[in-house]
Amino acid sequence: MTDALQILFWVLVSMTIGYWVVRGYWRAKSEVKRHVEGEAPLRSSRELVWRKPPGSISATDVEVGPLGASGAPAPPFHFIEEHATGSQPCMSVKDAAGRVWRAKWGQEVHTEVFGTRLAWALGYFAEPSYFVAAGEIQGAKDLTRAKACLDEHCRFTDARFELDEQGIVKHFDAHGWAWHDNPFVGTPELNGLKILMMLMSNWDNKDVRDVARGSNTAIFECRTKTNELEARYLIIDWGAALGAWGNNVLQRGRWDPEAFAGQNASFVTGVTESMVQFGYMGQRTSDLTANISLEDVRWFVRHSRHLTDDHLRAALKASGANGEETDLFTAALRARLNRLSEVTDSSVTAA
Repeated sequence: MTDALQILFWVLVSMTIGYWVVRGYWRAKSEVKRHVEGEAPLRSSRELVWRKPPGSISATDVEVGPLGASGAPAPPFHFIEEHATGSQPCMSVKDAAGRVWRAKWGQEVHTEVFGTRLAWALGYFAEPSYFVAAGEIQGAKDLTRAKACLDEHCRFTDARFELDEQGIVKHFDAHGWAWHDNPFVGTPELNGLKILMMLMSNWDNKDVRDVARGSNTAIFECRTKTNELEARYLIIDWGAALGAWGNNVLQRGRWDPEAFAGQNASFVTGVTESMVQFGYMGQRTSDLTANISLEDVRWFVRHSRHLTDDHLRAALKASGANGEETDLFTAALRARLNRLSEVTDSSVTAA
């Protein structure tokens, strides 16, 4: 073996060992944190991961979001505080209606708004989020990460505003939930959420087992109209979507219509003994791809059939997509939805 090959060999060995050492460290740290904090102190009388949406959701409904036409953030906005945690610059602001929002900037703005709109339209729980193209945050001061997001007059562009809903008990981090351990394991509702994650190429599917790095699952306890307390299991971060999935950060992307469409052919790779095979790869690949049956896909197809291209375009418009992005993403998403239908139809024909 030449010197160059020996060097390359040991570099690869070192990188592999380093990867597993770091991975083991974060796993161990997460387990310690979960053990210290214990289980979520739920007081709800029932638990839900999905609720059948009304059958009359229009494209306009999808565009304005679950809070309706009057629910969007209302300027002027007033600064409350900046947040030091999270992967992107973020701060809390109060709008003219007295509501508190978490304003966020960076590369996840568009995908988070689209993800919450699509999840809501399909009956899954999501935090109300809006794309705000431009505005001003009065009183913003002593900023660190968010300083680059505002000009000297405290004006901003391209932000995601997420409502800090009042009256809800929110269980984050170590009190979230795991894909493999929750009340809905094996149900079409949970497997439908997995299909939605793969449909959008959301590769950041970390859960409570990854709490040291940041879990993207949570449980919200909410009062219903009948004053019943229910626990809603949801995804709280849709930012790593609509790009390429992959095994590592070098392969993954977000809000990239060409890369997203480029993986359509491997979205569904086949059916083996009534189990549907997917090409998706993410943070926890097998937790999403394993044990998705044809019946699960039929359930998802049945409950997503009301989504037209107009609905998809409305969600993209609400997310700040331009015309070209809207056309490309709509076509790619429709191709994936059609592929799911084709799989179920072909299995019926074969039977």
